[in-house]
This record gives sequence, C-alpha cells and structure tokens, in this order.
Amino acid sequence: MLGSFSCATTNTQDKQKQYEADVIIYGGTSAAVTAAVQAQKMGKSVIVVSPDKHLGGLSSGGLGFTDTGNKSVIGGLAREFYHRVYMHYQKDDAWAWQKKSEYGNKGQGIPAMDGAERTMWIFEPHVAEQVFEDFVKENNLDVHRDEWLNRESGLVKKDGKIVSFTTLSGKTYRGKMFIDATYEGDLMAAAGVKYHVGREANSVYGEEWNGVQVGVLHHKHWFAKNISPYKVPGDPSSGLLPRVSGEHPGVKGQGDDKIQAYCYRMCLSNHPDNRIPFAKPAGYDVSQYELLARVYEAGWDETFEKYDDIPNRKTDTNNHGPFSTDNIGMNYDYPDATYERRREILKEHELYQKGLMYFLANDPRVPQDVRTEMQKWGLPKDEFKDNGGWPHQIYVREARRMIGHEVMTEHETLSKRPVAQSVGMGSYTLDAHNAQRYVKEDGFVQNEGDIGVSAKVPYRISYGSLIPKKEECQNLLVPVCLSASHIAFGSIRMEPVFMILGQSAAAAAVQAIDANQAVQDIDYGTLRAQLLKDKQRLEHMPN
Repeated sequence: MLGSFSCATTNTQDKQKQYEADVIIYGGTSAAVTAAVQAQKMGKSVIVVSPDKHLGGLSSGGLGFTDTGNKSVIGGLAREFYHRVYMHYQKDDAWAWQKKSEYGNKGQGIPAMDGAERTMWIFEPHVAEQVFEDFVKENNLDVHRDEWLNRESGLVKKDGKIVSFTTLSGKTYRGKMFIDATYEGDLMAAAGVKYHVGREANSVYGEEWNGVQVGVLHHKHWFAKNISPYKVPGDPSSGLLPRVSGEHPGVKGQGDDKIQAYCYRMCLSNHPDNRIPFAKPAGYDVSQYELLARVYEAGWDETFEKYDDIPNRKTDTNNHGPFSTDNIGMNYDYPDATYERRREILKEHELYQKGLMYFLANDPRVPQDVRTEMQKWGLPKDEFKDNGGWPHQIYVREARRMIGHEVMTEHETLSKRPVAQSVGMGSYTLDAHNAQRYVKEDGFVQNEGDIGVSAKVPYRISYGSLIPKKEECQNLLVPVCLSASHIAFGSIRMEPVFMILGQSAAAAAVQAIDANQAVQDIDYGTLRAQLLKDKQRLEHMPN
C-alpha cells in the first residue's frame, strides 16, 4: 500500500523486519479497524499491528446484543458497521437455523427523518467479524496479526514522541502517529503515559458514583436473601467458600485498586444440529459453585434472564444475578500483568465459566427445571470454529485508563458540566459490574461495585480525553483506554463508542501529520469539520 514498506535487515535468518507507515495502530478491536479505515480514506498509509488473530474485539467476540443507549448519536463508520449488519440479514442465506419471519425485526433501527440508512444492532459473532474483514479488504488495509508489543524494551521514544515499537517476533514498526486501540492500553503504558487502574475516591474528581459503593444495590446482581459464605453454614471457623473475599470491602466512596469483573460473552445455541453440549472441563471443581447452590436453595429463579436472543436460535449470554458468569475478584492484576500472567487469568476465567455451565446442566442441587432447560443449550458449532465454539475475546470491561489532557468524569457524562471539543457522543447508563464479593458485618455474603446510573441525555466526549498530556507524548492517541474516571468509563466503554472514537482519533492523527503538529496542538475547528463531513455526530439534536 502507498507509503508503507518492509525491508529485511541484515539478520541472515530474516527474522527482524522494519515496517513504516504514516499511522501505526496497535490493537485488533473495533476501534482499531475504524481508525485504520479513516486514516486510509484520508490518504495516509496505515498499518494495523494486532495481537489478535481475529479482528473486532468484543463486537465479534460474543457481544452481539449491542449496548447502544441513544442510537441517534451513533454516526460515521460505527453506523455504517451496523448498517452492513442489517444488509447481511436481508439475505435469505443468512438464516441457516431459523426463519427470518420467526426472528422478526428485533434489534433493527427505524430510519431517521433525514433518511439515514437502516441498521441492526443485534447479530451473530461471525457476521460482525465478516463486516470487519470486509472493511479490511475494501480499504486494502495492511494488518499484521498475532504481533505482540515488546512491553519491556520494544518502544523507542525521542523528544516526546514515539519513534517506533518492536513486537516479540522481532518486527519493528515506525510511524509519524500512533494509536493505541487495545482494551489494555499496553502501548500507552510502554510510552510512559500516566494512567490509573481501579476506582478513584469520590474526592478526586468530586464524584458521587466512583469509589467503593458498599450498601448501593443496583440492577439484580446482588444477594437478595441471607446466604452464608462459610463452608459450614453459619460457622466462621470452617473457613470461607471459594470466591468470597475475607478482606474488609472498604468505606463508601474511598478509592481502591479493584476493577469490575470480566466474563466471556458466550454465544449459545439451542438448535439440536448446531449445539455442542456443555462438557465437564478438565480441572472442574464443584465446590467453586457452592454459593450458587445455596442461592438456588433460597428460591432464586432468574437463570435465563440474560440469555439475550440473537438471530439463528442463538444468544448473547451475559452475567445476571448474585452468582453468574462474572468472575468477581479474579482480574485485579490483569491490566498491568505480564502476557504469561494474563494467559493464566484468561484460562482461570474460562475454566470457571465452562465449569459453571456444566454445573447448571448437571448438578443435582440445581433445580430440575433449570437443568432440563440448560441441557437444551450448548456452544454453537458455527461460531469461533477454531476455538471449539468458545469466544476468542474476554470481556475486558475496564483495564488501564489514561490520565490525559482532560479527564471525562460523571460531571460530563451526566451533563452537569459542558464539553467544548466533542469528537463523539456517549449515552449509555453509567454502568459498572461488581468488583468484589465480601462478608458483611452480619456474617452473610454480599457483592459490591454494581452501579447503574442513567445518563438522561446524550453527552459529548472531549478530544482532550483521547490525548496524553503534551509533556508525556505528542504523537499518540488513545480511543479505548481513554482518559476517564472509573464511573465515567462505565458509560463510555461501549463498542459503538469505541468505533466512533477510533475514527475520530485517526482523523486527528492525519491532521497532526498534515500540520506537522503535536496532537495537543491541532486546530479543533478543522477536526470538527472533517468529522462532520464523515458523518460523525458531535452533539445531540433532540426531536
């Protein structure tokens, strides 16, 4: 492609290679793809360096029941993605396991008064991945897959700018501008940009919903009845059950280093010809699910509440209830962990969740009606074929968050404070999942951290939240691990927003190249004009 080249070094085994482009994007997420498309459309050479083999992150990794908020503020390439999903499902051959008429028009957007193209917000994983691959093919994008940043010594920085980075395979990528589009923020961290992991105290930004939220009970993801956390019910001397912390949960409003729970957004099928029954995983330990058995004994009956219906008799299966797919408290070290440690965390999450499904389908302490229904479900044969039907991407709801030029807080997301330089809109509820499971003073178990505060009107996301402080780095943009407090990120962290911000970040990167400026110094008016030209929606126009 124009402006991008590769050349072998003097290494006789040809293992080390040099690659160069105007814009280097690190990551394989939905934001990485939209950023690459935007840079290419604006005439710049671009290389996507993806640790992942599959593109799209969570959008193609099981999260097919899209968290949208107000759909009218989703524009640009993000809206084109959902339009392409809609067009796919207009084809008869898209309906392999179900009649289109049976599914109906679930998840389909209604055309706006301005003649906007039709959209569909609910879809199968492989459909999303194909849309991303179509973006790659149509725009002739240069994508290097399974390339992992050498986080220890791979990044070269000079005079406040990233010069290049090297991957573990020995490939070096040199560019004028860099975009970190990973869920973890690894490039940002390697560049020496300051970031935060965990929940800030409310006092840091004058917030209400950040920090520890002991006693706050939103949604239904908490223990509604008294459940003993001890191996022998009521006997503290017997020791705690697995997956219950013995630490003090902290004081309401104080900060900590805990992060909201991760899970895999499983795609399940109940079609007999497309179902892989839940197998007993190696390492299965029934004691890991003792708390859930006690929840059932107390009369809980909401097992299938978040089996969200997607086309072809499949689901996007998400966490629901006091003990579910969220693996509470088992991810605290993930953001800063080594690759090896992250793999261990991923395997533990996979074992926990596969074991949970086997438990629900087979254990005699699970109510018979639940077991009977669970045995109708399984992993889909036609999704994630190279991984036995299991998603290739864990739901990293939150990892590092940059402390950048500006910080988005609940004041901006709840529209209590204006945002001057909009590069996109958010509208989803300020949503954080549980961060810990602890023992209350009365001796019973409880979850903590689950928050759901409505953003009553869509809000602007500032350009300053995508860029580091100038003294830290002048040619880096961060559209995923952007600068936001824990609770503000709880709203921003939705896949359509990541696509929006990826596109806007790339437009800013191109402008910085053309003006020979730091990303902190570009003219916002010029950027705004470009974004509007590309159909981004930068403010809310209520009907």
